[in-house]
Amino acid sequence: MSSSLTALALQIGVPLVGRVLSQRLGSGNARLITEVIDAVARRLGVSPAEAEVLAQTDEGRVIDALRETEADMPELIALHASALEAQTALLMAEQRGPWWGWAWRPAFMWLLAFLWLWNVVLLHIANAVWRIALPPIDPGVLLSVTGIYAALYMGGHTVKDWVRVTRGGTP
Repeated sequence: MSSSLTALALQIGVPLVGRVLSQRLGSGNARLITEVIDAVARRLGVSPAEAEVLAQTDEGRVIDALRETEADMPELIALHASALEAQTALLMAEQRGPWWGWAWRPAFMWLLAFLWLWNVVLLHIANAVWRIALPPIDPGVLLSVTGIYAALYMGGHTVKDWVRVTRGGTP
């Protein structure tokens, strides 16, 4: 968090920048805070970390950059809000349809995580504790199953997007 920039913004009267940087404009707006700090830093021609230092050493330049950023704040907030709306719409779209249409992805992820944990850690602990010799899953088979899942899950989206683009749509 950029305390020097926040204090300066609140002091000089740029209300939107000040509210965003002091986290009074909605909860969970870390991306918006980062965008505002980046915008100020871009106007100063420095990195975001250097903008914090400049807020303490060269207030005049930083005040000008904050005022310029304040002028662009309605647009930044609107872009941030539209991104959140798109993300919400995507989540809602994924919830539609039968449960098995979406449930296989997280279920298989948990299954693979358990199988890897079993094969690498839990199996050896069980064999040591109970002095038995349970056989491990062949790592080649487990890696192949993981690769097939990744190909179906990620590759399916890649092929779907490629088909959409080649037909003239947008990804």
